[in-house]
Amino acid sequence: MKALIIHNPTAGPREVEDELDLVIEYLCNNDWQVRRCVTDHAGHTTELARQAALDGMDAVLVAGGDGTLCEAVNGLVGSRTALGVLPTGTGNVWAKQLGLPAFTLTNPNRLLVAAHLLHEARVKAIDVGRANGRYFLLFAGLGLDAQVAHDMEPRERATKRLGLLPYLIASVLVASEFYGVRTTVVVDGKVIKGRSLFILVSNAQLYGGVLRIAPEARLDDGLLDVVIFNGAGPAYTLGHLLRLLGGRHLHDPSVKFRRARRVIVDSAKPWPIQIDGDPVGTTPVTFQVIPRALLVLVPPTAPASLFV
Repeated sequence: MKALIIHNPTAGPREVEDELDLVIEYLCNNDWQVRRCVTDHAGHTTELARQAALDGMDAVLVAGGDGTLCEAVNGLVGSRTALGVLPTGTGNVWAKQLGLPAFTLTNPNRLLVAAHLLHEARVKAIDVGRANGRYFLLFAGLGLDAQVAHDMEPRERATKRLGLLPYLIASVLVASEFYGVRTTVVVDGKVIKGRSLFILVSNAQLYGGVLRIAPEARLDDGLLDVVIFNGAGPAYTLGHLLRLLGGRHLHDPSVKFRRARRVIVDSAKPWPIQIDGDPVGTTPVTFQVIPRALLVLVPPTAPASLFV
């Protein structure tokens, strides 16, 4: 395997250069040819990933979080270069989705374990989503969670060391004053109107590292899972959260669930959007699925239920 490791030094709670040195040593001892690059500006990961594909690299391994992965996706879609992750971010949702152990302050050796699993991985083609021309790997959110992302990002490293706690605090504060807006969602030509608090357009099952908002999503079924949480005010938000924690949210009549190839969302006033955890603007927005457009390294720990 010829691989480029793209390291985002600002991702996650602390620097990981020493751990990455061990990863590179391990991979090189197992017949990988590895080169490392460090990002130094927004969009740099996309540039490096695109060049790696043009250079005929077998794989790009992202040492970073979900936002860095999303940048890499935008450089690799349609290429024959596979995407892998050495999870050093804060949320690491994609890594958790695949069963990869993420780097933590208390257990930095998990990065080497992740490298072992990537060495045993197989290559599979999966779908990606596209939102107003930008590709995403995991999901896009509109409304409440996107407002939190707009308020929080970018974060300082000191804040990242607190893990998800700052996000939880910010979510409570936003939810206490969030009453939703009137939305029009067009799902493969069919119109759904209502007052929405949160809309998720997902390619994957896992959200936020712990919640399965789209529990039946498949990475390679050629469809996006759309979950619309309707209501107005904190009481509705709390009710949705409790049902979500109990896995009962899709049985709630105020929650609409659809699968689609194309989704258009507009709202009575501009509504924030996040893609793979990063804020990217406001509505209106058009989502599309691009079937099996990305090659990824799938470790043996990945659940079979992720695929058709």
